Amino acid sequence: MRALTISLIQTATHWHDPAANRKMFEGLLAEVPGETNLVLLPEMFSTGFTMDSVEVAETMQGETVGWLRGQAERLDKALCGSVVIEEAGAYFNRFLCAMPDGALICYDKRHRFRMAGEHEHYQAGGEKVVFEVNGWRICPMVCYDLRFPVWFRNKGEYDALVCVANWPAPRRQAWQTLLRARAIENQVYVAAVNIVGSDGNGVEYAGGSAVYGPAGDTIIEVFDTQQIVTRVLNPEPLMTLREEFPVWQDADGFKLDQ
Repeated sequence: MRALTISLIQTATHWHDPAANRKMFEGLLAEVPGETNLVLLPEMFSTGFTMDSVEVAETMQGETVGWLRGQAERLDKALCGSVVIEEAGAYFNRFLCAMPDGALICYDKRHRFRMAGEHEHYQAGGEKVVFEVNGWRICPMVCYDLRFPVWFRNKGEYDALVCVANWPAPRRQAWQTLLRARAIENQVYVAAVNIVGSDGNGVEYAGGSAVYGPAGDTIIEVFDTQQIVTRVLNPEPLMTLREEFPVWQDADGFKLDQ
């Protein structure tokens, strides 16, 4: 594992306007440092967090997926975010990570936010995913997934969790607490990006994009304004913690019901 440089793009998004969002993020990506290896865009970065899946969905051959892959290749960076995707008549809140070499990693959001009716408009994902950047094993999650630690229990599979979200301002304390908890219990780095401003439903967001260390230490937290945050994750503290404080050896076993 080499050091991993990660950038989080915290911004408001344009409601139901993929072209405007692609243009905006393309401008913001131009400001990301050249040394960055992995960039996180928010959940549903091209549309906002919407239940109008039929109206806004694209396919895996659509403009936003093509744009994501093109930007990753052009910038020579892994580029991640979630997009509303239609596939075989079903709709998914799909985390995508486009790699510079053209590879595309997909993870469908497992836990749908029922308080907004997401479970009525999107299919649940059924597979945990881990991918590699710079020798780091990275596990993606999408927003509401953060509340469900069993699905993301680290059994030695990954070194960092990345979370893309539209997490409303009134629950900001839960956001920070749960991110830190996932870092501590899994002995991993956690990097998470949220949005700011308000969406087309009048929901307010206050950012809170953050990076936490494997002992729950705060590396960076940012609130309220559009920002690009870049931090370097070093493997040495992670390896040392796991060796000197091996709580994973005492973890309980369990079996998930699909």
